[in-house]
Amino acid sequence: MEEVKLFGYWVSPFCRSVEIALKIKGIQYEYIEEDLTNKSPQLLQYNPVYKKIPVLLHNGKPIAESMVILEYIDETWKNNPILPKDPFEKARARFWANFVDQKCFPALWKTIWSTSEQYEQNKAEALERLKVLENELGGKRFFGGDSIGMVDIVANFIGFSFRTIQEALKLDVFTEDNFPKLWEWAENFVNCSPVKKCLPPQDKLIANFPPAYMGKTLVSSFQSRLQLPPPGGC
Repeated sequence: MEEVKLFGYWVSPFCRSVEIALKIKGIQYEYIEEDLTNKSPQLLQYNPVYKKIPVLLHNGKPIAESMVILEYIDETWKNNPILPKDPFEKARARFWANFVDQKCFPALWKTIWSTSEQYEQNKAEALERLKVLENELGGKRFFGGDSIGMVDIVANFIGFSFRTIQEALKLDVFTEDNFPKLWEWAENFVNCSPVKKCLPPQDKLIANFPPAYMGKTLVSSFQSRLQLPPPGGC
């Protein structure tokens, strides 16, 4: 019998991406919630280099880093693939997943952490990145076509957490008027059964987010718990 464990933190979109992939594949797993202010000996043992979540433990073998874990899941369990089989299309999916992870995510995160003086500049950068995604999505239901794939999974922060936090902070970055195709994608994504099972309640997410308002930077404890890049860094 296979042993699958996931060490994570419930707020983290990186952990959420791994959970979504496991749900899509129908893999039974044990979820182990980490206290990131007091990391468990197991987490430090299984990810001694970065000492971060998520970590997937499969039959005693640890795999770290969410993007690496997603590819491992897809290669290990062949049903319901999240990456295309065609080498060119697979390369494209990897490219766009990396774009979301390395460019879009930091840009959106900076808008949340902006001071009033920084906000418009950071917003402009975020809008530019979202526009690229809007154009790539085109008229498709999901980035990979009719079903959820790796790009959608990596973009879960855009579809759920960012929209929730943005509304709480009264920001106007990702709106239906600005990005109608991407907004429709987000609605389709969060309402898919495997995704819905992994999303925390919105009120709980907001309650966990530190109080913030324009003109002040958010407290650093939330950033450290999420294990995200510092504001201003991409």
